[in-house]
Amino acid sequence: MQDVIVHSLAPVTLIGGGQSDPETLQDALALGPKLVAADGGAGIAMAAGHLPDAVIGDMDSLQPADRARLPENRIHPVSEQDTTDFEKCLLAIRAPLVLGLGFTGPRVDHQMAAFNTLVRHHGQRCILIGRSELVMLAPPSLRLNLRAGDVVSLFPMGAVEAKSEGLHWPVGGLSFAPDGRVGTSNRATGPIWLAVTAPKMLLMLPRTALGHLVETMLARPYGWD
Repeated sequence: MQDVIVHSLAPVTLIGGGQSDPETLQDALALGPKLVAADGGAGIAMAAGHLPDAVIGDMDSLQPADRARLPENRIHPVSEQDTTDFEKCLLAIRAPLVLGLGFTGPRVDHQMAAFNTLVRHHGQRCILIGRSELVMLAPPSLRLNLRAGDVVSLFPMGAVEAKSEGLHWPVGGLSFAPDGRVGTSNRATGPIWLAVTAPKMLLMLPRTALGHLVETMLARPYGWD
């Protein structure tokens, strides 16, 4: 079992080596000030002017020049190759919420691996922040004050059922599966309520909902045991 490296009572920002930008990083840090980098994400963080509190991963993409700028006690190599760097980080963080960026692009295989990790490690709540969307594992029940017309997409990573209020196309009584029914491109008519039967459903929301979503997730123990 992997050791816990980062403990925090507040949300933690986690940056990977994929698609991100300084504005997204700044938005995340405003909500989760402790910064953890997944391997080569450290270079992206430092290029934006932020020194990570911890760097976790197999260190195969951390550039020597970037490593030289980091205090040695902030570098935490995890050499096994059975997990991705994102997975290594989630296993090593204990926090009420992780805000991840640099995991939703540009490579589709990396993105799909990140989604797989959200499902397999559902005990650690995590919101992935993209350029225009947020992706998270839907908790058992969630109420959000969305705006009419906001896109709400549901994508099952396994067999799961759902109920809803406030969606243009209600999902109550429907069975979802990755090789069957999916729920993408739905939209809110206003505030929504969503409930799902298992930790198998990805929920995708507009980037503009980030602050409210974080506030809502911290207000109650939304999540799976």
